[in-house]
Amino acid sequence: MSGVRFQFFIYLLWNPFFWIYGQDLNLSGSGYDMHAELNWKAYPSADRYQVWRLADNEADFKLLTTTSALEWIDWTDRTDEQSHTYQYFVKSVHDPGQVLSISDTLAAIVHPMSDEEFLDMTQEYTFRYFFQYAHPISGMNRERLNSDDIVTTGGSGFGIMAILVGIHRGFITREQGVNHLLKIVSFLQVADRFHGAFPHWMNGKNGTVIPFSSNLDNGGDLVETAFLMEGLLCARAFFDQDVEKENVLRDVITSLWEDVEWDWYSRNNSGVLYWHWSPDHAWQMNFPIRGYNEALIVYLLAIASPTHPVDANYYHDGWAGSGYSNGNTWYGKKLFVGPHLGGPLFFAHYSFMGFDPRGKKDAYCNYFLQNQNHTYINRSWCIANPLHFDGYNENTWGLTASDDPFGYAAHAPGNPADNGTITPAAGIPSMPYTPGESIGLMKNLYRTYGDLLWGQYGFKDAFNPEQNWFADSYLAIDQGPIINMIENYRSGLLWDLFMSNPEIDPALVAIGFIPDSTVATFDLSTQSTTWSVYPTVNDGSFSISLPGSMYQHQYEISLVNTVGHTVYNTCDLSSNNYLTIPANQKGLMWVVLRDEGVVIGTKGIIIR
Repeated sequence: MSGVRFQFFIYLLWNPFFWIYGQDLNLSGSGYDMHAELNWKAYPSADRYQVWRLADNEADFKLLTTTSALEWIDWTDRTDEQSHTYQYFVKSVHDPGQVLSISDTLAAIVHPMSDEEFLDMTQEYTFRYFFQYAHPISGMNRERLNSDDIVTTGGSGFGIMAILVGIHRGFITREQGVNHLLKIVSFLQVADRFHGAFPHWMNGKNGTVIPFSSNLDNGGDLVETAFLMEGLLCARAFFDQDVEKENVLRDVITSLWEDVEWDWYSRNNSGVLYWHWSPDHAWQMNFPIRGYNEALIVYLLAIASPTHPVDANYYHDGWAGSGYSNGNTWYGKKLFVGPHLGGPLFFAHYSFMGFDPRGKKDAYCNYFLQNQNHTYINRSWCIANPLHFDGYNENTWGLTASDDPFGYAAHAPGNPADNGTITPAAGIPSMPYTPGESIGLMKNLYRTYGDLLWGQYGFKDAFNPEQNWFADSYLAIDQGPIINMIENYRSGLLWDLFMSNPEIDPALVAIGFIPDSTVATFDLSTQSTTWSVYPTVNDGSFSISLPGSMYQHQYEISLVNTVGHTVYNTCDLSSNNYLTIPANQKGLMWVVLRDEGVVIGTKGIIIR
């Protein structure tokens, strides 16, 4: 009998039918709005895998692709509003074409998704960058896809917040989250620090500094450190249970937070904080942190520090000390602070993943309203599209810093800051400020460009329809705002966590923040009216058309260039409202209409 068993075993061992159908690749996957995702396990000695699909209107399976990866996104190009079922199986293959194993068949339903399903999908895919693609030794987040051991301080702060979102949304367990963050803070305790501040980049294996922008930038980076602390303080508030791991995590976070010498970066009590300091090059970077930009969180945390604070006057004399206020109106929206036309949209995101701008204002503005108007202006610029780039419309918009066809740049309204590059991390993270517009953008980018723009970690970094260019990259500092600001829109989770830290409210009071109920209201004095300017592309001569009811006033007409300088001004409109501008003015300009000093509208023109 034993000989029979042995002969049967030999038969199975060498029988191709047994090898092909007797082993499973553990194929799994799901269907989404336009795509299905498949995942499987590696098979010993396989060097590639074939993915086969049967659509619900087809008779036979067809070979989709051959890949060496262990996952595949199948973009199905659904064109109707119906659900469709696709069946898949995977073959593992070894040269010269030997099939080693065939998976079970998996069915995935591709179906029109609700807004909530879109939000879930986008957050879950983006979360993978911060959890699955985290550095295996430090747990920190890599600067970008394929940056190997280069990990980023600020991007890891965003990633810490993403871990909290992942727990909140059920992507991982609380135990997985606390273990991951204990790995991070254990690494940070031994990583290079410079008077408590971390460098922009570190080696994820050993924590040694990697110079960022130049050899001079090999020390502490206070802005990146602030983004890291923003995330760590959220985590300290989140892990509030009286259990050993969470107690240790809170204690280590408090130690790292209290070790940051914010006052050292005042450069001998200069009245302003400085971005960089290096033990080799001291203050040679010479970059004072002045607003308005992404760094408001630096001053809030420096004033809030329980161990190394700076005086609240630093906020007003340093951060807001020069050129801070704006006051101009574009597309009917007033910018209270910041550069001409608002600048890149990351200004509205980085400091505000933790700091909740709702219901409060300082001496300069309500920052929720500032960020909302900033977003509307950015979107309106893209819709108006004065530089005539391909692809821009009401659901394809968003300019911020990202990769582009020419390298990496900060994109913003204006010429040459706008080069036709749309970045998902511009408009989607503005969802708390412009929910309808941002959700419309998210769905359109996925449905229109998803086969080129969507990947294993969600939306890729950027694309430029004018250049027919689509990034293959993912950047931590762009992925973080997507998942985190979506969560602030959905639940306010990170806002609630950060603001619950006991050091924050006293700092806000010291700065002078007061309650403000104008959370999301329109400034009625700056609404656009029905006046018009034509032709919009001209040689310096154009007409202004005013409704009949407006002729009873004498209006001031100004021409403002893209850097905010008034290059022409008049209060004398001829009877036919025809203006001729001096010949030395060329390019994109804004015609600003004022009534007794109050801006009542702006119109864009291009002078050839």
